Amino acid sequence: MSGGHDYVVVGAGSAGCVLANRLSEDPATRVLLLEAGGRGRHPNIRIPAAFSKQFRTKLDWAFDSEPEPGCEDRSLFIPRGKSLGGSSSMNAMVYMRGRPIDFDAWRDAGCEGWGWEDVLPYFKRSENNSRGPSELHGAGGPLEISDQVLPNPLTERIIDSAEAVGIPRNPDFNSPEQDGVGLNQVTQKGGRRWSAADAYLRPARRRRNLEIVTRAQALGLELEGNRAAGVRYRDRRGRERVARAGREVILAAGSIGSPWLLMLSGIGPADHLREVGVEPRVEVPGVGENLQDHPYVVCVWESEKGGTLLDAEKPRELANFLLRRTGLLTSNVAEGSLFTRTRPGLPAADLQFHFGPVFFVDHGFTTHDRHAYSIVPILVTPRSRGHVRLKSADPLAKPAILGNHLTEPEDVATLVAGVKLARRIAAAEPLASDTGAELFPGGEVDDSDVAIEADIRRRVELTYHPVGTCRMGVGDDAVVDPELRVRGVEGLRVADASVMPLIPGGNTHASTVMIGEKASDLIRGG
Repeated sequence: MSGGHDYVVVGAGSAGCVLANRLSEDPATRVLLLEAGGRGRHPNIRIPAAFSKQFRTKLDWAFDSEPEPGCEDRSLFIPRGKSLGGSSSMNAMVYMRGRPIDFDAWRDAGCEGWGWEDVLPYFKRSENNSRGPSELHGAGGPLEISDQVLPNPLTERIIDSAEAVGIPRNPDFNSPEQDGVGLNQVTQKGGRRWSAADAYLRPARRRRNLEIVTRAQALGLELEGNRAAGVRYRDRRGRERVARAGREVILAAGSIGSPWLLMLSGIGPADHLREVGVEPRVEVPGVGENLQDHPYVVCVWESEKGGTLLDAEKPRELANFLLRRTGLLTSNVAEGSLFTRTRPGLPAADLQFHFGPVFFVDHGFTTHDRHAYSIVPILVTPRSRGHVRLKSADPLAKPAILGNHLTEPEDVATLVAGVKLARRIAAAEPLASDTGAELFPGGEVDDSDVAIEADIRRRVELTYHPVGTCRMGVGDDAVVDPELRVRGVEGLRVADASVMPLIPGGNTHASTVMIGEKASDLIRGG
């Protein structure tokens, strides 16, 4: 493509792919999409059950937190997708929006236009739901959403046992009533992953007004006065280039990447920037603050009946997937969910669980040679807040990430209740007849709050849902306004999970796609 571009979008993840597609729908608008990773053709992206095999490979930014004071000073692993599709090419494909009250809380915090009734049309616009159109769901959109091809019978028994201990069945976690237990819908088509790149880039890639550049790592913004005029990036050959934007630069690099780039460009908390050798250009104190995620602790039991994902790598299962798009490899691993409230008076669930017919410990790096299943309590309403900061002015040095997870007593108490409920479910029929040894927390951890809390702090990990570090709002601590424009900088927006003021109750991919959809209308003046 000759000449400059109207829009330069940084990051081809869940929101960036949406923006590239929607903005280039106007043939008179020239759009450049920069992605630090490759084109996303590795088979581990397409095979649903193989998502964790991408961790700590060239497909992963592979961030680690600083030592976490609430987690025995352990560094927590934070995988982020590094290919077209971003983390939508690496996640567990759970389609979960969050609750209406989550978005109404955004609106009430000063984000006018982001309440539930405002954002629902964008969720629906994105969807091609296999269940068809309804008041709550869309059909005909780019994002394929389906029921699972072959949910595991063991997952069904976990759900039945949750019902036996008093949790009602919920057929649709994306209805206004989220509480309950059931199977997840997934972002798949015909048994394989359907990422944001599949949904939004593939249909648009031949447009003459859209240029997609991979292996292009952004280094910072080109500022002319207080205007973002372009993006400096390193190309696949290691050369530094500048992509100029005639109208706007849009950061869609995620909750780690977007504040990282802003601070490298001198936009952020001035004192911190000076400490690391970056000249402050525009002081925006909230850049990098307000980091939130969903901590989880895995509970695992051996399974006596077999048929788990331990068998997924057998040759017949690969043949089933390649030839018929069925079998164990179509599993998203987190096949079921449960939402519940740990005490009376809560406005919504504070606990989510994922269920999987698999031994899933240490992000899949630790293995077990016998059949097992996992019940995973997840804190969905964390009170802790962390930050992303620079370690140095070197744009190739990874940032410093600190979540402060489990530093709030209420967060710990919620996860303790989650472990106790997981044990109750495992002890109920029909699951009890299938259950062997408790591997985690294990028999050495009794059912006292003290013992469970100590185990949680030893083993807690993150559910790969970082949000909030370029918070949307109207106060002095907000980074972007409700139209996603960066405070104090012209021609610059952020449109990704980093703008969320509060983390939604559930997996964050669907909400990030929604942000991309709404952002495209805001940018086009719709």
